[in-house]
Amino acid sequence: MHEERNKANPGRAVEDIGFQAIRQQALHRRGLEGPVQECQPLPPLAHHRMLDRERAGSLSIHVGHHDRVDIMTVTGPVGPEDLGVVLPHEHVFIDLVREYRGNGLLNDEHLARAELAALLEAGGGTLVDLTLDEIGRDPAALRRVSEATGVQIVMGCGHYRDPYLDRGWFDRMSADAIADEITRDITEGVRDTGVRAGIIGEIGADRRYISAAEERSLRAAGRAHRRTGLTISTHAARWPVGLEQLALLADEGVDPRRVIVGHADSVPIPEYHLALAGQGCYVSFDGIGTGSRFDLHQAAGYVLNLVQAGFGDQILLSHDVCLRDHLRAHGGCGYGFLITEFLPMLAAAGLDETQVRRFVTENPRAALTGEA
Repeated sequence: MHEERNKANPGRAVEDIGFQAIRQQALHRRGLEGPVQECQPLPPLAHHRMLDRERAGSLSIHVGHHDRVDIMTVTGPVGPEDLGVVLPHEHVFIDLVREYRGNGLLNDEHLARAELAALLEAGGGTLVDLTLDEIGRDPAALRRVSEATGVQIVMGCGHYRDPYLDRGWFDRMSADAIADEITRDITEGVRDTGVRAGIIGEIGADRRYISAAEERSLRAAGRAHRRTGLTISTHAARWPVGLEQLALLADEGVDPRRVIVGHADSVPIPEYHLALAGQGCYVSFDGIGTGSRFDLHQAAGYVLNLVQAGFGDQILLSHDVCLRDHLRAHGGCGYGFLITEFLPMLAAAGLDETQVRRFVTENPRAALTGEA
């Protein structure tokens, strides 16, 4: 773990960084110093061990065995050493029809199995599915595709963001009552499925500010984290709202080192990425392969910036597959692109292969467990 990360002060006011100063920065589109050519594949990443089905009935949530913290998947707890290569921000099933019409609906279980099989073939071991009830969470289907493919799936819990939040429901419910619901998903399972969440999120803000309903959702997530110890993963797209999210969660007693701020690569302000990392949280560049080639090179530049600043241990990488045209079957990158294309691209740009592998192994493992 980076030395400055160990020195992170959860009580420090996030405002010290200066929200307005960061927002006023000119868009930095430097990306890589030059185009990366002739990217050679990295040596194969080791596959994870197959799931031990007998553990699925265990009642442990996030339980240490001989100082080890297990991660809850949709088929039961898994030891950190068995996670393998981790994609920390993805969606297997999702309903974003209100924003993207037909392209925003992933509900084909047979296709999901084929897409996840390709991830396994690429060397992937674990996928974190951050779909919540507002956008079509289906715990039973996640369990079926995990059992069918061997890909371990960590399911999220909590409430998404505007405009998907039920404002009337949030007006009637207290933050503590919402935290109770989130905690039940973690300790007992979602409704009658028995499938339990292993991470809180993705929760967050739709715009450059946090709405009243989103604030209540974030506060409830913070309280559920304090009860269960699960990591929080946020949605902070397009604007540098992740800093306000960290401030709000810190007000609920959440250590920034237990927070993943998502969609950082959608905010084209390198100073913002540095400000996040300086707070101690994980910085998630999770649009890898689902945008343009320009976006891909720009994301690589953001990664290099943080590594050069000494924050390599806080970088997370993922695709955020959430639309039909993100899937391989429809001409998209699928869930394996990061492993087969983007990691070699980073190595070709000059990063040490050991560091590159940490982005998809040790870093997400530490993010999920809270252990260095």
